[in-house]
Amino acid sequence: MTMQPTPVPRRNLRRRSLLGLLGAVPVTAAGVGALTGDTGADAQVAARPVPRSLRPGGTLDRAVRALADQGKFSGTLLLVDGHRTVLSRSYGKADQARNIANGPDTMFALGSVTKLFTAVAVAQLAARGRVDYHQTLGTYLGGFPSTIADTVTLHQLLTHTSGMGDYHALDGYAAALATWTSTEAVLSGTLDFIRAAPLAFTPGTRHQYSNSGYTVLGGVVAAVTGQSYYDYVAEHVFAAAGMTRTAFVTRPRWKRDRGIAHPYAGGTTDVLDQRGYVGLPDGDAFSTVPDLVRFVRALRGHRLLDAADTDLLTGPKFPVAMLPPKDGKPLQAMFEAYGPEAARVGDRWEVGHTGGSTGITANLEWYPRTGYVLGWLCNTDARELLDLGARARLLLTAAN
Repeated sequence: MTMQPTPVPRRNLRRRSLLGLLGAVPVTAAGVGALTGDTGADAQVAARPVPRSLRPGGTLDRAVRALADQGKFSGTLLLVDGHRTVLSRSYGKADQARNIANGPDTMFALGSVTKLFTAVAVAQLAARGRVDYHQTLGTYLGGFPSTIADTVTLHQLLTHTSGMGDYHALDGYAAALATWTSTEAVLSGTLDFIRAAPLAFTPGTRHQYSNSGYTVLGGVVAAVTGQSYYDYVAEHVFAAAGMTRTAFVTRPRWKRDRGIAHPYAGGTTDVLDQRGYVGLPDGDAFSTVPDLVRFVRALRGHRLLDAADTDLLTGPKFPVAMLPPKDGKPLQAMFEAYGPEAARVGDRWEVGHTGGSTGITANLEWYPRTGYVLGWLCNTDARELLDLGARARLLLTAAN
């Protein structure tokens, strides 16, 4: 009897879990390295010293190496400051059975970092007047009962305040997913499950992280543009940002492509066969860390959206968590934006998204008042990576 793959729910590694674990005072030193890019606004950082804590051999580097030595960081990390590479590290195996090492060009599943691409697609349509953030879902996508179609807005879907939950948990979904063998079937079939699910609360009254909401937004993109969601983001997000190693990868390609990391539960158990046929608008596009940096540069350089629409996308919309100043650590607060999460640490802002599921951890963040962009992608899911994120955030918000 052939075992059917079962879906592994994608979870977002919530930023509230990443806040406030370590403070540091950086010591300035000369910057290092270079990474090709074209965000002209960042050129001014070229002569700025990089704190010792962020450089090779510094606090962040030692923390990553320690996790790698314990088998808890298998993947690639990249920290850039404008056009400069500050720290680049790869550890572990992309495919343990074939003894293929992870490297800068290795593609990893992104988990919920994918939501950034879906949000940009929606923002592009809003900028062109083809959708309105405060219009109801039924204006653009059919098949929902009136209690959802006439009440849920795109704003609420983007900020996780719509009342929708997580389709992975719906009865019968896992069995259905195992039978779908095309991108069209995966998206349309998932939307059918979401359409039949009731809301958990009155839209706009609460916050609940929602994979279903972002998959619905992908359906809106397809309905409004007349393209498949996958084709739209490939053309208007990935290609527009110069992301040459970013795509939605099917499970058959994932298995055979030597350049794509397999997901390992517990560090050693390959769980690739537990994945669905292809990712969805809420999660599991595939990319490399350098491509994620290119995405941020394109966004900040206004090649995906103009300046006003970029600010609208990344600005805080709905408060999610707050930690008051304590033990010498600054005020820390997290807000939902339109896709990204915006975290305030003291007087600095950090914008980005995390993602993960069994055998997958992803993180992308950037710092608007500086040129710093930090990304890492792992084919492991160690809990300690949450601590690494909190440590990096405090180091980077302390940096000039």
